[in-house]
Amino acid sequence: MGSRVTELTGLQTLWLTETVRLREEHAGPLDDMEANRLARSAGGDLPTRIQRRAVWLAERDGLANALQHWLQGARMALIVMAVLAVISGAGLAFAAMGDGQTPVNVFWALGSLLGLNLILLLSWALGLVFAGEHGATLGRLWLWLSEKLARDAKAAQLAPALLLLLQRHKLNRWAVGTLVNGLWLLAMLSALVILLTLMATRRYGFVWETTILSADTFVAMTQALGALPALLGFSVPTVEMIRASGDAALNIESARQAWAAWLVGVLLVYGVLPRLLLMLFCRWRWKTGQAKLHLDLNLPGYAQLRERLMPTSERLGISDAAPELLHHVESGVTDQQSDGALLVAIELDDQRPWPPQLPKTVGNAGILDSRESRHRLLEQLSRFPPARLVIACDPRRSPDRGSLALIAELARNAAATRVWLLPAPPGEALDAERLGDWHVALQQLELPFADCAPMNWLETGHE
Repeated sequence: MGSRVTELTGLQTLWLTETVRLREEHAGPLDDMEANRLARSAGGDLPTRIQRRAVWLAERDGLANALQHWLQGARMALIVMAVLAVISGAGLAFAAMGDGQTPVNVFWALGSLLGLNLILLLSWALGLVFAGEHGATLGRLWLWLSEKLARDAKAAQLAPALLLLLQRHKLNRWAVGTLVNGLWLLAMLSALVILLTLMATRRYGFVWETTILSADTFVAMTQALGALPALLGFSVPTVEMIRASGDAALNIESARQAWAAWLVGVLLVYGVLPRLLLMLFCRWRWKTGQAKLHLDLNLPGYAQLRERLMPTSERLGISDAAPELLHHVESGVTDQQSDGALLVAIELDDQRPWPPQLPKTVGNAGILDSRESRHRLLEQLSRFPPARLVIACDPRRSPDRGSLALIAELARNAAATRVWLLPAPPGEALDAERLGDWHVALQQLELPFADCAPMNWLETGHE
């Protein structure tokens, strides 16, 4: 269990936590008594305890193993899609260049290489700006393939949890954006490599053809498209070469090389570079957003865990800094100033029935479960200090400084005080190490304590 927690990344821990929340939301609460106890004993703030509880439950119920299977399936799905992207890019290059027996129509070739890419790129950008959701088809395909390749029935619960977690923080757009642009980058690089290979091994002639457009239109288009590649050193055909290519493929070597360089430059600048920059941008947004992921404690599933994982009595705390050693308690109340007997409990949860049956001469101060109840009782004790006070504590929880400070403060307002360390509920056992911590802390406070109910002492003052 401990080793598994250290192996999980922050995203994976949040992912499992969200999966457990969805599972409990649909199937009802899980048997989590041990998970809650371990989370409380480990300490930390509420989100940390919720995550520790969820990871323990995920380990017990096999969700952690299902996550590893899902991740393996996701990697395999990514490899499959990457191979398809490379094959698709190569197909675009072969379709653009033809068989080499006939001249290449440069603008038809350009449309074959960049047309679909630019249309989908524009669609992705518009979806990002106006709708906020995009790339859903490729994203759903990847999730579906990941689930199928995972071959684990429990992995089906993971994908919805991941989507909800990312959508809540608007990170799904950047995750899918990285995937979409990365796959298209592979396709464009594949097309570029095949294009260079074909040009290096075959002799191509280049022409442009039209029925309704003028030669000036093609001259302007060629020069406009070649402007940016020219800044990177790619040559652009001269006006004479462009006009001559409208009649037939030029056999002049310089014209062939100029058209080839222009085509490669346009593919690089308008096909490869935009996808590379967009993938890097999405990756950066994903990384920065992932670092800010956190639990939404307002969700009903998490709000219900607050009292179980961080009881109010544990959150009472102390105002002053804790001393290095807790000094023993000296009561400032004498037998003449005090009267009666009182039972009070701290750090109890709703699972334990309270109070026990008490003699008529013993008062019940209830359970201190808020700062107000603490102040109210202390004010009452300062005016009417009891002769005998029993403080009941649950030793399943660690003796934190706030609890010990409260015990000491209560004891100072009674003539005599004893601490009752309650037994474990039926079916549970007390942790010997944690019980030992209680013994050490109470011995340091120099307060007598017992593992059984000191009712006789509370009623009569005698054992």
